[in-house]
Amino acid sequence: MKHLPINIFTFILLIASGYSSYAQYTETINSNRPGASQGAFSVGTGVIQLEAGAYFGNESHTLLRTDTDILGADYSLRYGLFFEALEISLIGSFEDNTEFIRIGANDVEFKTRNFKTNTLGAKYLIFDPSRSIKPDKPNLYSWKANQKFKWKTLIPAVSIYAGANISQAINPFLYEGEKSITPKVALITQNNWTGSWVLVMNLILDKLTEEFPSYTGIVTLTHAFTPKFAGFMEYQGIISDLYADDIVRTGMAYLVTDDLQFDVSGLINFKNTPDRWQLAAGVSYRLDLHKKEEYLDDSYEGDRRRKRTEKSEEIEPEIDDQK
Repeated sequence: MKHLPINIFTFILLIASGYSSYAQYTETINSNRPGASQGAFSVGTGVIQLEAGAYFGNESHTLLRTDTDILGADYSLRYGLFFEALEISLIGSFEDNTEFIRIGANDVEFKTRNFKTNTLGAKYLIFDPSRSIKPDKPNLYSWKANQKFKWKTLIPAVSIYAGANISQAINPFLYEGEKSITPKVALITQNNWTGSWVLVMNLILDKLTEEFPSYTGIVTLTHAFTPKFAGFMEYQGIISDLYADDIVRTGMAYLVTDDLQFDVSGLINFKNTPDRWQLAAGVSYRLDLHKKEEYLDDSYEGDRRRKRTEKSEEIEPEIDDQK
């Protein structure tokens, strides 16, 4: 088990060797915040990105007669490595919980403070419809044909993710007997639709080698109302013998610059064992060391970006000559 992170990294490299690079880099920051899901696309080679935030909330368990105040921080460090389609990341959270348990007529206080999660993993884009599927040309003779729904728009970009949950041997957030290193894998899809709508879906299999594995599905719908402002709605379903839940999140993000984003969000669930609510705020920042845009000749999105770049390069010398 101690060699698991290396094995996962080797597995990703073997997959990467069977595919060509995809154009991943974007002019503006590509953040997974404020939702809990991961997007299918990486940050791009040479990009170092930090996504972090703080949250507070409460869990009230009717059967156990407990009431827990939660204060925590979550973080994600992402880096584009080797290929445009490959990203490595460290995703985690730290919590300081104050739990009150009703014993007789008194509330007894218990403190829990530690890293709740730390997952080192890698994500690789295995299919991008914008590269593999040629867009339809406009019909010059039929407005109706141009407005007709096209089924190919439902085909998403697809990524795979593999990682290792890493924890201290003694951690109050681990159940008794749980190992300090456990595997985590995910299938990630993403649809980018016209009108600034993005649909992301994650299917996550976590701690499969343990007594209580977890199966999670996340659906995130994001809409950009303006070039600076976007909102999202998210559903997360968790199935496990240890903990199962249905969670809904919503929130908004504001793009300050191409490399800086702020966000706020909240969540609720739909049961009382425990009843949960949470508020959060965070920031995403990237250090853009992407020296050049890597395009493929057969990438339709790459062709458009390349032409735009070549055009701007032609204009700049003309301006310099005039000076």
